[in-house]
Amino acid sequence: MKTYWISLYLEISNQDNLKKYGEKAIPVIKSYGGKPVVRGGKLKSFSGPEVIRTVIWEFQNYDDALSCHDSIDYKSAWSLAEDTTKRIMFIVEGV
Repeated sequence: MKTYWISLYLEISNQDNLKKYGEKAIPVIKSYGGKPVVRGGKLKSFSGPEVIRTVIWEFQNYDDALSCHDSIDYKSAWSLAEDTTKRIMFIVEGV
């Protein structure tokens, strides 16, 4: 069953750190079969916290998505932006 990483960005205090994270994370995510569905773009929040950026990746299955997230390479990439970026991130199966 297709599975999605959904990241809702609440604060980004250093765009350079986020860019470095993306440059390192994208090849890792793609190596686990991740395909970008949403990366930025216009958005309008109607409830909850103010979201300034949304990113969604599609994976073939839950195990691949979770393995990617838990990989040393992905964790290393995220460490580049972790201190300057606040986000809500979750993995969810589709229908």
